[in-house]
Amino acid sequence: MVKKNSVQQRILETASGLFYSQGFSNTGINQIIADADIAIGSLYKHYKSKNDLLYHYLEMQGTVFFSNLELYVKDTKDPMEKILKVIDYRIALQEDSNFLGCHFIKINAELGRKNERVNELAAHHKEKQRAFLYTIIEQIEKEPHQRAALTNTVFLLLEGAVVSAAIQGNTKDLQALKEIIGQLI
Repeated sequence: MVKKNSVQQRILETASGLFYSQGFSNTGINQIIADADIAIGSLYKHYKSKNDLLYHYLEMQGTVFFSNLELYVKDTKDPMEKILKVIDYRIALQEDSNFLGCHFIKINAELGRKNERVNELAAHHKEKQRAFLYTIIEQIEKEPHQRAALTNTVFLLLEGAVVSAAIQGNTKDLQALKEIIGQLI
């Protein structure tokens, strides 16, 4: 049983790296099979299709993103500091990926309008991020309308800075966002 899981994990890790670095459309099944060093039957034993593998990849990316985010901010009590830690987390992700951008933004830009499930997974991931920020901001802003507006502002600024990091190949806008947030809140 352990061997099955390790093969499935190898397939998922290989496909994840390829989907992220070169895109879904530019990644072929044969490349995944070769790079994962598996037989074609092994791939189809675990995944019905390339799309099925893509959905699992996105689900896994969402789980990893939020698990690591929770760990990254868990010891921070002050809500303002916690928001800055969220930005630091996104900076670390961009630096670690050599500025490849957000998994969900990339795949949604490539397939989101053509693939309803991809669009749903990306939208869910972004809404979960917004909700995460909301739980922090509600500790700062007590008025519900202002809280929602502040959450949306921080979320949109953060998403824009992540896109900018991928385009520019640096974290200058993410770093600047920390100062902007300090002035905004």
